[in-house]
Amino acid sequence: MKKQSKSPLTHLLTKEGEALLTADKSVIPWANAYPRPQLRRNSFFCLNGEWEVAIDDEPYSIRVPFCPESLLSGLCIPPADCITLDYRKTFTLPEGFNKGRVILHFGAVDACAWVTLNGQRVGDAHNGGYEAFSVDITNNLQDENVLEVDCFDHLTHVSPYGKQRKDRGGMWYTPVSGIWQTVWLESVPETYIRSLRIDTTKNTATITAEGVTDGTVTVTTPDGDLSFPLIDGKAAVKIPAPRLWSPEDPYLYEFTVEAGEDKVQSYFAFRTLEIKQVNGIPRLCLNGSPYFLHALLDQGYWSDGIYTPAAPECYEQDIIAMKSLGFNTLRKHIKVEPEQFYYDCDRLGMLVMQDMVNNGHYSFIRDTALPTIGLKKLPDKHLHRDKATRKAFFDGMEATVSQLRNHPCIIYWTIFNEGWGQFDGNAAYARLRELDPTRFIDTASGWFKGATSDVDSEHVYFKPVKLKYGNRPMVLSEFGGYAWKLEGHAANPVGTYGYRMFKDGQAFEDALVKLYEDEIIPAVAQGLCGAVYTQVSDIEDETNGLLTYDRRITKVDPERMRTIAEALTKTITVKTTTPKS
Repeated sequence: MKKQSKSPLTHLLTKEGEALLTADKSVIPWANAYPRPQLRRNSFFCLNGEWEVAIDDEPYSIRVPFCPESLLSGLCIPPADCITLDYRKTFTLPEGFNKGRVILHFGAVDACAWVTLNGQRVGDAHNGGYEAFSVDITNNLQDENVLEVDCFDHLTHVSPYGKQRKDRGGMWYTPVSGIWQTVWLESVPETYIRSLRIDTTKNTATITAEGVTDGTVTVTTPDGDLSFPLIDGKAAVKIPAPRLWSPEDPYLYEFTVEAGEDKVQSYFAFRTLEIKQVNGIPRLCLNGSPYFLHALLDQGYWSDGIYTPAAPECYEQDIIAMKSLGFNTLRKHIKVEPEQFYYDCDRLGMLVMQDMVNNGHYSFIRDTALPTIGLKKLPDKHLHRDKATRKAFFDGMEATVSQLRNHPCIIYWTIFNEGWGQFDGNAAYARLRELDPTRFIDTASGWFKGATSDVDSEHVYFKPVKLKYGNRPMVLSEFGGYAWKLEGHAANPVGTYGYRMFKDGQAFEDALVKLYEDEIIPAVAQGLCGAVYTQVSDIEDETNGLLTYDRRITKVDPERMRTIAEALTKTITVKTTTPKS
């Protein structure tokens, strides 16, 4: 994969970003999207909007929740290896808002953060750029409040950093710093529900409410509301003949938990995940039947907000666009999104293969060049031995599972991607399996096999898809990457990046269809259980998306793509019901 031009990127705007930049500054982005859809209260006070920020001691005004490197932040500063940001926001609580305790929430801050309210430090320092965190600020509140958030971002190999790199280019992208998700407040009683854990079997949902003991869980069903007692913080919700969740029927059961003075709303879904031998072939099964994961790589980058889309509706638009092309799965690639994304996948019916966020040193020779030509056997027990790096990875993995485990759309965890940061896969699998005994685990997506894993996971670029099937379900977790650059919709006006280049849209689409018809559909009959095409959208130098980076153009004909999806479904269905000859 050759190095690409580092020419400055053209600023491309989504329609929502264009509307935001031309709106009155009093318009607060992300103000109406409740940031925590699986634990909702009526209490919600959004602190997004205009903040003051000092960046390496230089004062600016910034629009939160957009990172300062983005156009939508109002700054668009150049990336740096190390940066300090000192945010400041003055606010007054709405009348009657404080009914006991006031909790301050951050969706995500990259990468380290310290919070001060009215001159006093509140809470502990937070490390980790991808997970939510909260602090109780009740004892520090005044009539008028000054909130300060001091951030430090360093692009080292220790902290999980994903695809961020100061010198972007090719498969590496512009880094982000500071606040990049919603900042908000809620008021809770003195004794309140701190979190919900939802565990489902075929017809029972076990609801665990941390922070309270007794109460009531009320579930809305098509036949009316059902109530169940909350005893010692747990309720066993049994639904006779439950309606199962799937991409074709994403049915959610809404429920409320009432405990003392507190009341929250949430939802759950019933669906089962299994690996079964079907006609001698190991298959990934959803709700008891083999289900082909017709997937796209989804890296979660945006032309105007980088890590954060201009509006929460952008997630819905991406999901609907991909469903209209026949896809049923997104592989969320080395990034953890705001919960709005997973909620939209839950309610719209899109499966998610969720990656952990890589850290550790990346080597082009070890992690890309040699495996691409077939050298994929490398014991990983003693790779990336640094204790701090390993701890940071496991901390991020545990935080990811804790934050996202209740979302039914997530069916599959990826631990390591292409050997990058990979270490002791057996221990990593065991640790993740203890955290979540229910979902499929892909320990090594791409190469460096040998560790315990639920699947065999291959990446194929630059050559025909020819897979060796074994005793585990086979997933082609990356392939394709065909590139077609549309002038006027490309971020890099000079260079471009992809794995096979095309000069016109018809040639691009024909080659993509041929790839599925000649290589992917036949492989399903042989045992292929899922295939992840690269990718949803163009990103900076990359022009291998099915959407342009500004999301204004779909590069392929939806009808032709839906025909492929129908053929994949038919093939796995026929193979399931036809005995092996």
